[in-house]
Amino acid sequence: QVQLVESGGGLVEPGGSLNLSCTVFGFTLNDYAIPWFRQAPGKGREGVSCISSRDGSPYYADSVKGRFTISRDNARHTVYLQMNSLKPEDTGVYFCAAQRSRYDCTRYLSGAGVDYWGKGTLVTVSS
Repeated sequence: QVQLVESGGGLVEPGGSLNLSCTVFGFTLNDYAIPWFRQAPGKGREGVSCISSRDGSPYYADSVKGRFTISRDNARHTVYLQMNSLKPEDTGVYFCAAQRSRYDCTRYLSGAGVDYWGKGTLVTVSS
C-alpha cells in the first residue's frame, strides 16, 4: 500500500529553520518524482520544490530559491525539505506527493497527474 507521511512541521520564528521529512511506504523512491507543495490559509496550492526520480535533480520555485534545499535518502525511503531563513509568508500546510515517472519532476508542480499525496504538516512562521 502506497503511503506518504510528512513530519517536521511546527512553529518557528522568522529567520529560523525547519527540516521537513516525507517518508514513503510501498514503493521504491528511485522510481518516483517527489514534489513538495504548500497551501497557505485562504490561498491556493503552490508547488515549491521537487526532486526527479533517476538523477535526483532538484527544482525550486523562485519564492524559496536559495533558502530551501530538497534531498533524498533512498535507504531511509525519505525525502527532506530543509527550510532556512523562514519568512511569515512561508506559513502553510506542506504536502509531499509522488508520481512514478522518468521525466523531469517540474511537470508535476501544478499537482496535475500526481497519484499519491501525503496528509501534510503545518508550518507556522511567526514571532
